[in-house]
Amino acid sequence: MDKVSSQQRSINMSKIKSKDTKPEKIVRSLLHALGYRFRLHRKTLPGTPDIILPKYKAVIFVNGCFWHGHDGCKRAAIPDTNKEFWERKISANKARDQKNIFDLEKLGYRCLVIWQCELKDKNLLIQRLLNFLTSNTI
Repeated sequence: MDKVSSQQRSINMSKIKSKDTKPEKIVRSLLHALGYRFRLHRKTLPGTPDIILPKYKAVIFVNGCFWHGHDGCKRAAIPDTNKEFWERKISANKARDQKNIFDLEKLGYRCLVIWQCELKDKNLLIQRLLNFLTSNTI
């Protein structure tokens, strides 16, 4: 049983942003501090990547662990209420994410997924970004 009313749940869900989220802003700030310039949310690309670095033919998705089903992450635990709905929803999100990455790679883009839980260790995140942007492999 849900602890909040359906009206309150609707209000809560409507406030969840899909772009310009705090995790996205953290990654963008780090990239900018490292000297990288980028574009945001190109609707012409599959999946509308969060960050696009055209010079490097690279895209970055900053994914919430729950919404995108980060395997093995405690933040990705499926709620006990309405379990079947959430399992279908998260499974569909994961399939869509995989298809978008496949389509982007077919277009020649290199793709990086940064998970919300990875933002805790800034030094590791910076190293991961640098490794991704300085390598030439997909």
